Amino acid sequence: MPTTFDFRSADGTRLRGWASDGDGPPLLLSNGLGTIPQAWPALVAPDSGYRTVTWYQRGTFGSDRPADERRIRVEDHVADAVALMDARGVERALVACWSVGVNVGFELAERHPDRVAGLLAVAGVPGGTFATMGGPLRIPRRLRHPIATRTARASRMAGPALTWLAPRVPMTRRTAWLISHSGFMLPGADPDVLVPMLDEFVKQDWGWYMRLAVAAAEHEPMDLSFVQCPVTLVAGRHDVLTSMDDVMQTAAQIPHAQVTVLPGSHFLPMEHPDLVHVALGELARRCEV
Repeated sequence: MPTTFDFRSADGTRLRGWASDGDGPPLLLSNGLGTIPQAWPALVAPDSGYRTVTWYQRGTFGSDRPADERRIRVEDHVADAVALMDARGVERALVACWSVGVNVGFELAERHPDRVAGLLAVAGVPGGTFATMGGPLRIPRRLRHPIATRTARASRMAGPALTWLAPRVPMTRRTAWLISHSGFMLPGADPDVLVPMLDEFVKQDWGWYMRLAVAAAEHEPMDLSFVQCPVTLVAGRHDVLTSMDDVMQTAAQIPHAQVTVLPGSHFLPMEHPDLVHVALGELARRCEV
């Protein structure tokens, strides 16, 4: 059975970790903001072929907020990833990252290249996250970052009301069907995966969640000339949160990167779990793990 455990990051913050009971090479999940391991059904299953470890971000799902609540930037999440690897005795791992977790994965590879065997970046780009939002909606690029930032800050102000209201929305198969046909998310996710994930997701402290999001948005686009490990980027053709075009532009900065475009939204780990698993397997064959 999967196990949960506590560990401490470099600044003393107590965090909640998660480990699968699978066999195979070590795999570190750098997850999407405020999501749970089960959002990656093919990679956390006992027969995934990997020894998967991940953690719950600061202030979410049993992890403490830092004593200094400003310490929620991408580099702080990187320190948490290193502390998790140390706690589990993982010297080097494949890193599968999603959404904001892609920022963390690339920063980890830059700061600790010896710890990263390869990067699978799903529906995310390394920096400038808010500037990628709204591409399929034809929002002009110069307006994307300010619109997304203002929306997050306004949602943060509404945090107490959202925190009260969101858990009271019943997360049923019908709700999941509506969300998966909204355009924000597309059909494909197994309801047995999606419903529990949504049920946990809505239990956030939404003021804190938006604070995490705004801090992540401060992560500037990275110069990717440092990247030496094998990299695979996976984009959703209909992703309204991370434009496919931005993913392709990221790939163009890494000559050895491979790119896969899937007919999905931002939620590819749930919409196309088997194809994400295949992409990781292909990456693993290019790595020394």
